[in-house]
Amino acid sequence: MLPAVLEGQSVPPAAQNPSPMVEHTRAHERLSPSLEHDIGGVRRTFAGPLGKPVEVWIPDGIGQRDDVDVVVHFLGTAWLPEYAVSRMKTKTVAAVVNIGAGSGIYDRSFSDPAEFDSLLANVTRETSAVLGHTVIFRHVTLSGFSAGHGAIRAILRDSQHFARVGAVLLLDGMHTSYVPDGVVVEKGGTLDPKNLEAFVRFAQAAMRGEKRFLVTHSEIFPGTFASTTETADYLLNALGLHRTAVLQWGPRGMQQLSEVHAGRFELLGFAGNSAPDHIDQFQGMPEFLERLLQRPPPSERPFPPEHLSP
Repeated sequence: MLPAVLEGQSVPPAAQNPSPMVEHTRAHERLSPSLEHDIGGVRRTFAGPLGKPVEVWIPDGIGQRDDVDVVVHFLGTAWLPEYAVSRMKTKTVAAVVNIGAGSGIYDRSFSDPAEFDSLLANVTRETSAVLGHTVIFRHVTLSGFSAGHGAIRAILRDSQHFARVGAVLLLDGMHTSYVPDGVVVEKGGTLDPKNLEAFVRFAQAAMRGEKRFLVTHSEIFPGTFASTTETADYLLNALGLHRTAVLQWGPRGMQQLSEVHAGRFELLGFAGNSAPDHIDQFQGMPEFLERLLQRPPPSERPFPPEHLSP
């Protein structure tokens, strides 16, 4: 997680020692906030965790008997997840949650399972009020950028919520601490597995074809806590999977270096160790969300149990 300004939303820096590198090789293309005026729909807001506003976007064209899905996104200005959802041309509601800086505050805010129940109930209420009839969300997708992943790991710790969530998108945001604290792997530290256990279980379910899970990461090295590259490697090791090297373009001029496909689990690694490379991951959400929910995985064949770590 790097300090940045996300189109009008200030994200204070967390404790870290990021690379001071500035690079000008990649394009770092940026979508325009004006896109929110082109997607139509209705926007509602309610007070969510810690009294912070939750922004809800309901698309046009949802009828009385239509099934409705929901994408709940954590961290980032709301117009971009709304645009990402609108591009799919499906009857899907977007809800965007911003709480504060650091994954810890997102984790603590959803450590009580009742908090996520309340969030979904309020999104359901707002959507039902706009549509004029009671809505029941058919599919629930969770998306998190950077520190926003803390909410997702907390939600997935609860068995009922784990069962309810059908898909997860992590955008350069799967971190954990070093053990001992602050001691990098090169100096003898190891990764604390507690914050990664829920993601391992969700990835195993995706490999079996029961869930959908897409993880993207940069090469950013925070220094005081584990990077998304290190946590991605931990995840792959736990799953018994290995990267395939690739060289190809990604969204917004990103440069993809590696990929992993197993059932409905995918992991994509991208070049970059600078702040713009981090923001690229969020800016790529429209393409990544489409890849997660609409594009058939390279292999729909579930992996047999012997490929899964206990």
